[in-house]
Amino acid sequence: MQRALVAVFCAAWLCGGAQAAGLTVLMADETAAHAEFVRQLRDAQDADSRFDLIHLAAGESSLDEHAPGITMAVGMSAARSAIERPGQDPLVLAMLSRLDYESLKATAALRRPERQIGVLLREPAMADQLALIDALLPAKRRVGVVATAESEPIVSELLRAGQGWDLQVEYAPDAKSLAVVLRLLVSRSDALLVLPDKIGDSQAATLAVLRAGASAGLPVFGTSDGLVRSGGLGAVVATPGQLARQAHSLGRKLEASGTAPGVRVEVAAPATVRVNTTVARGLGLRLPDERELTARVSALR
Repeated sequence: MQRALVAVFCAAWLCGGAQAAGLTVLMADETAAHAEFVRQLRDAQDADSRFDLIHLAAGESSLDEHAPGITMAVGMSAARSAIERPGQDPLVLAMLSRLDYESLKATAALRRPERQIGVLLREPAMADQLALIDALLPAKRRVGVVATAESEPIVSELLRAGQGWDLQVEYAPDAKSLAVVLRLLVSRSDALLVLPDKIGDSQAATLAVLRAGASAGLPVFGTSDGLVRSGGLGAVVATPGQLARQAHSLGRKLEASGTAPGVRVEVAAPATVRVNTTVARGLGLRLPDERELTARVSALR
């Protein structure tokens, strides 16, 4: 078993005035977002408590040598390793997408938890995305959405949040179908919404949606900074810093709730609005600044 155990940082996990045993952070994927999340988590800690960072080797799941306390797994690979390890200490699974969580729900650790498990989704709620569309296009209610079969949990959340909206949802099983579906949607939509699914994760598919929106003069919304930079009008996103603070808070909540096993799921909140002012000008829209829009979306939560 290969791993590097780095115990050079410190963390404070205070509950009711008592100091917790400490925090162990597991990383397997060295992405920029994960690295920034861990840096922000480290910077938020008090200098007098333990903070252990473990870099997992590929396929590693045995973590029996780390110190007791709260364990936080960052990303899907680390989450899989963490839930396969027996233990009673509270576990936080952070930086997971909605679809990551749906795939983990079938595991025994989440179906029959023997410990406290907190799940922090990296995406804000679908209601936040609709709140942004409402803030930017107050007279518009027809939103076109391209989905895949795997998107069903996200689509269900969107439909629950979209009471009073005219949500046009079409399914595209492959790239060829995507073009056909987009032609259908642009004719009956005021805006297009890219979900955080296989389409939102695919640069080619996302660009196809952006091109379809631009050709029809329709704004495109999504859930990532990248989409806004690439030509989307706006997105509600959660920054690594916001997610780190929320993950810290979730760990403290688990610690405070005692030892009864169970799973607690939180969506990213608060979140931050991103807008593309160049796209807005091209559409003839005058937008409030991102801070004001963030405050509006947060107020409706």
